[in-house]
Amino acid sequence: HWIPLELAVICSFRGAVPQGLVLELGETVQILEKCEGKYFSLLQGIFPANYIHLKKAIVSNRGQYETVVPLEDSVVTEVTATLQEWAVLWKQLYVVRTVDLFYKLRHVMNELIDLRRQLLSGHLTQDQVREVKRHLTVRLDWAVFLLKCTYETHFFKYCLLCSERFMVRLNKNGGPRNPEKIDRMCALFTVRVCSLSSSRYSSVICLTIKFLLILGRMLLNDSKKGPPHLHYRRPYGCAVLSIMDVLQSISEIKEEKDFVLKVYTCNNENEWCQIHENIIRKSSTKYTAPSSNYGLIISLQLLRGDMEQVRRENPMIFNRGVSVTRKLGFPDVIMPGDIRNDLYLTLEKGDFERGGKSVQKNIEVTMYVLYADGEILKDCISLGSGEPSRSAYHSFVLYHNNSPRWGEIIKLPIPIDRFRGSHLRFEFRHCSTKDKGEKKLFGFAFTPLMRDDGTTLSDDIHELYVYKCDENSTFNNHALYLGLPCCKEDYNGCPNIPSSLIFQRSTKETFSVSTQLSSTKLTQNVDLLALLKWKAYPDRVMDILGRLRHVSGEEIVKFLQDILDTLFVVLDDNTEKYGLLVFQSLVFIINLLRDSKYFHFRPVMDTYIQKHFAGALAYKELIRCLKWYMDRSAELVRQDHIQEAMRALEYLFKFIVQSRILYSRATCGMEEEQFRTSIQELFQSIRFVLSLDSRSSETLIFTQAALLNSFPAIFDELLQMFTVQEVAEFVRGTLGSMPSTVHIGQSMDVVKLQSIARTVDSRLFSFSESRRILLPVVLHHIHLHLRQQKELLICSGILSSIFSIIKTSSLEGDVVEEVEMMVESLLDVLLQTLLTIMSKSQSQEAVRGQRCPQCTGEYVSCLLSLLRQMSDTHFQHLLDNFQSKDELKEFLLKIFCVFRNLMKMSVFPRDWMVWNSYFSLAVLFINQPSLQLENATPAKRKKILDKYGDMRVMMAYELFSMWQNLGEHKIHFIPGMIGPFLGVTLVPQPEVRNIMIPIFHDMMDWEQRKNGNFKQVK
Repeated sequence: HWIPLELAVICSFRGAVPQGLVLELGETVQILEKCEGKYFSLLQGIFPANYIHLKKAIVSNRGQYETVVPLEDSVVTEVTATLQEWAVLWKQLYVVRTVDLFYKLRHVMNELIDLRRQLLSGHLTQDQVREVKRHLTVRLDWAVFLLKCTYETHFFKYCLLCSERFMVRLNKNGGPRNPEKIDRMCALFTVRVCSLSSSRYSSVICLTIKFLLILGRMLLNDSKKGPPHLHYRRPYGCAVLSIMDVLQSISEIKEEKDFVLKVYTCNNENEWCQIHENIIRKSSTKYTAPSSNYGLIISLQLLRGDMEQVRRENPMIFNRGVSVTRKLGFPDVIMPGDIRNDLYLTLEKGDFERGGKSVQKNIEVTMYVLYADGEILKDCISLGSGEPSRSAYHSFVLYHNNSPRWGEIIKLPIPIDRFRGSHLRFEFRHCSTKDKGEKKLFGFAFTPLMRDDGTTLSDDIHELYVYKCDENSTFNNHALYLGLPCCKEDYNGCPNIPSSLIFQRSTKETFSVSTQLSSTKLTQNVDLLALLKWKAYPDRVMDILGRLRHVSGEEIVKFLQDILDTLFVVLDDNTEKYGLLVFQSLVFIINLLRDSKYFHFRPVMDTYIQKHFAGALAYKELIRCLKWYMDRSAELVRQDHIQEAMRALEYLFKFIVQSRILYSRATCGMEEEQFRTSIQELFQSIRFVLSLDSRSSETLIFTQAALLNSFPAIFDELLQMFTVQEVAEFVRGTLGSMPSTVHIGQSMDVVKLQSIARTVDSRLFSFSESRRILLPVVLHHIHLHLRQQKELLICSGILSSIFSIIKTSSLEGDVVEEVEMMVESLLDVLLQTLLTIMSKSQSQEAVRGQRCPQCTGEYVSCLLSLLRQMSDTHFQHLLDNFQSKDELKEFLLKIFCVFRNLMKMSVFPRDWMVWNSYFSLAVLFINQPSLQLENATPAKRKKILDKYGDMRVMMAYELFSMWQNLGEHKIHFIPGMIGPFLGVTLVPQPEVRNIMIPIFHDMMDWEQRKNGNFKQVK
């Protein structure tokens, strides 16, 4: 008995029962059957009846394809669906930290929920219902516009790939309007590969192509043309191509492939700005597919590498005059020397009065960039790469629409020296289809590009005031309107505005634009601007330096070179007065780049230090401040600034060393002795910090930990100024200053050993001269920890690295002395360690099936490595060192005991995990879809076979070879690998099958030998 009903889920259900259907709060599900308190859904699953709320519905087209429409007010349905959609967007706004919009949307959602509740109550009169619906509609419209203008801006900024536009002008036959560009209609879009491969947004990364017609008449089917000097930009159609579809169809780098795109037209011009979104979402009711096979053919090619590499490897593309189309906004990394000053302006929307006309207006916006003297700046407006910049912008015209939504992005590449004092003027004209088709001016708006405090227009939506004017109005004296407020924020700063002005504001009309500045020289941050122009505020320099911490990380990395240059100029200006503040600011910036969000800017800092840094005297003050901090570590209770300086140690030394190199070049090596002395004194302070007893001070522990974590990173910098032996002596003294006891705390033990491990892995340790100096102190600390059975896993890693390095070095030089040190320090303690961990785990070993505990294998490997690297001389010297026969007897008993235990126990796993993993990997490799050449086109199959051969056959031979190497151990893989190997034989490749068949014969043979039959294989 089937009862089609619709329900709303009022409580999430995880479906943790047989045939359970997972339900999420707010979902709508159609049910087919009710049975003992449970419902059976059309989605083939059951769930508790009390988890849902039944809704009345109408069933149409009963049967397999029936639809169920809820019997409720359409406004309620729309509000419900909108709230569910906004709930997801609201959480994403929190993730991208769009705080203002986050709270605004929450407020509107709460209002919608309250109004919806009133509508569902059924206690309202008809007038009240109409009023509630009106309020709902108003709030929906307002929030939809706000989300479109603001959320999508952030969505593209943080999540999606979004490039500048590439513009092509075509004639009516589909060819280039300019015959000279017949072979030059191509663009290079610069994209990060990780952006394309992001699974979260891959489905919405699309190539969007919009078509605008330039007509001499308003309507395409209008037979009457206007004056020849008048043209209108009118919307025509849009084509969309998924980038992920492109990547999946282009199998090789540089392969060029054609794509045919359908051009869809918009059913309602009012939704033109959203047509690409509707096509992506497949909202087919909002656009019309072409009735014929007409469309656009484009050719796409995938090139990998940075711009220089692409230019070098593809000269023919650039010889054709390709237009480089950049990412909208800043690239992911801004290298020193990259100068950019682009303002991206989006024409958002307008709301205009009808003005006494019987129909709505056809509104065109004209935009100019004007300098302080009223001059129109030439070639400062770009509609996209591929076409030259222009001096005026004309928007497209939406027919009979007083509330147009444009959504068109314009780039304004304004010279930096012309930015201050410039403003944008927007002129609004009605394009009449009568009166000879003239365009009649009826209003204007404007906005300055820079505020009075020197900061630029903020990245935001700007709702500008509209002022009335007509064709007789003149803009020759731009001062007449520049004294007026351009927006609400500006109005608050102009309280006394005379009413008898030539231009009067139209209070019922508004015009909105949004802006995004991509500049390495202009900023929207007051504190950063004050720092960059510090000479204008000589009395505020200390306060300005202190406020650098309040500047956002995004602004700092954008202006990294300018900020660093400024800091070192301030330092040179008055070292005694500003030295400590400059040092703190530098430490703050260095630690900012340690954040994962800005970690990819570290190469930018490296490039700046190597190629742009010019502070030849800075090293003196940096050493002084660093030493001052360390010397005070025993006195201060709060050591936040000291810990920050310790974390920044690597880059502080980079600056110190590069500064000294610059000074030495400029003075032919003067003050060399003073520099060496200051470094030695700095290391004395480092040793002082590490030698302090931190057991009673948690703050000091953090300071020491920060220093030890950063310490190994400075070795390479020191090697630029000192010999290997000198640097090794510095490091030995520092490691030797650490407390020898292993009772200073487990966390500090770990940090200390990690610092030693990084020292062993450093380039410094690879030199034999430095190893002879460093090895005794390293072995001393390892010896202490092994004696106390502390941090055995870390110690085994350090020892493995040491043995590896010495083994490699033994091929190139003499390592007798180093092996001798290890024998004296390690042999006895290694034996004792193995005996201890074996005896402690004896009871557990019995339970685990004679398996040795963790670390045993590592220490056995260390012991064997040491014994293998010992020569006859080392063994003789070892025997000579025993003072009595009792000592020798004790040593021999110890080593015999270790090897006896090793013989009894299985130190290394006896399972066949590695072999199983290898065979499974080989099977997966052979069966992977991309290697199934039978599914490829003949041309692609031939290309792959010519270049790579059939890799399935090669892997099958490797698999067969490894199987033969197993020998008598093949029985361990029967019957486990029978199924996977059978899967390989199903590959439609005769040679692969011929390779695999002998393996099955082998399996039957080995099972017959062991069991007397081969039932498992059979």
